[in-house]
Amino acid sequence: MNNEKQNMIPELRFPEFIDTGDWDESALEQVADYENGKAHEKEISEIGKYKVVNSKFISTDGEVVKYTNSANLKANIGDILMVLSDIPNGRAIAKCFYVDEEDTYTVNQRICKITPIDIDNKFLFYIQNRNKYFLAFDDGVKQTNLRKDTVLSFPFLKPKNPKEQQKIANCLSSLDSVITAEIEKLDLLKDHKKGLLQQLFPVNGETQPHYRFPEYRNDGDWEEITLGKLAKFRRGSFPQPYGLAKWYDDENGMPFIQVYDVDTNLKIKPKTKRRISKLAAKQSVFIEKGTVIITIQGSIGRVAITQYDAYIDRTLLLFEEFFKPIDKLFFAYVIQLLFEIEKQKAPGGIIKTITKEVLTSFNIHLPDILEQQKIALCLSSVDELIESQTQKVKALKKHKKGLMQKLFPKVNSLTI
Repeated sequence: MNNEKQNMIPELRFPEFIDTGDWDESALEQVADYENGKAHEKEISEIGKYKVVNSKFISTDGEVVKYTNSANLKANIGDILMVLSDIPNGRAIAKCFYVDEEDTYTVNQRICKITPIDIDNKFLFYIQNRNKYFLAFDDGVKQTNLRKDTVLSFPFLKPKNPKEQQKIANCLSSLDSVITAEIEKLDLLKDHKKGLLQQLFPVNGETQPHYRFPEYRNDGDWEEITLGKLAKFRRGSFPQPYGLAKWYDDENGMPFIQVYDVDTNLKIKPKTKRRISKLAAKQSVFIEKGTVIITIQGSIGRVAITQYDAYIDRTLLLFEEFFKPIDKLFFAYVIQLLFEIEKQKAPGGIIKTITKEVLTSFNIHLPDILEQQKIALCLSSVDELIESQTQKVKALKKHKKGLMQKLFPKVNSLTI
């Protein structure tokens, strides 16, 4: 069989369809109807309640509302909604949403509604969602706007037998249900950790947490101290300007920690994005394994305890010395919680900037070192569960990606 013929059938087929021949060439306009979404007025009607679908697939202000514009486009069960506009780099363009609740959604402008007619609905959804055909229209420079004729001309292959379409759709849909359930478990673990953080540390104006382990309940108030009096800290460094080739040695150089390299699990990523040359190292700051660091630019407030020796960029602070007995993991949780509180105060939940001077005045509370260790152990055990569940979700998503690559012919150019 030649390569062209091989590309007309998938690598993996269900046994009952192995001898049913090549898939058929088709285009979206041959199997589905198309409608553009409509602009919504701001007045809210009490007549009915609908979720307004926009480019992020969320309701306006997170609420379930219905707008009074009579031109609203309602989506029904089995419809596929797709983003038509995007900022550069294709962050949302061609992202699809499958409607599984009747008379629930109304579609905003720059979203289109695809109503399958001569094809299995979910089979089309899996082919259409983030397909490379659509992503190719994004040049990464100017805003991308998919046109109606472009969408309707979308070419793809489909099995001749509708039952094979349905079998593929059911397989992937079942896997999606498993992934969704595991994501919900992950979210519950994260919520549990948030609750623990609120209970195990004093809130503003109080000197004891709401919950203490039994052996420490009679130990009295936690000590209040400013960060500047608790620790000595400084910024990292790097020779300027950035980007010169002489500063980098990605094969043999030393790990170089930038904001990007600080993960969300109190660790740095297993490998840094860049490694620096001996020349750059002379003008940077070296830190040993086990150093507490915090990001102060970009994604501000990410905390980590380093797992290996490295050099550190000027966009981070490193804690060089503590003036009181401190468990580093406990301290990392304290700083993480402080920044979560600061984010709640900031407009839009984003801290625009943070300076060493501001950090110096931060007030924190400290219990005895043994209680610090007990709290850190409790929280780290939850973090281990979160990490394990995170890896489980990643593995399932990777499995789905591999499965889709085998269940569809290569010419369908799927991407997820």
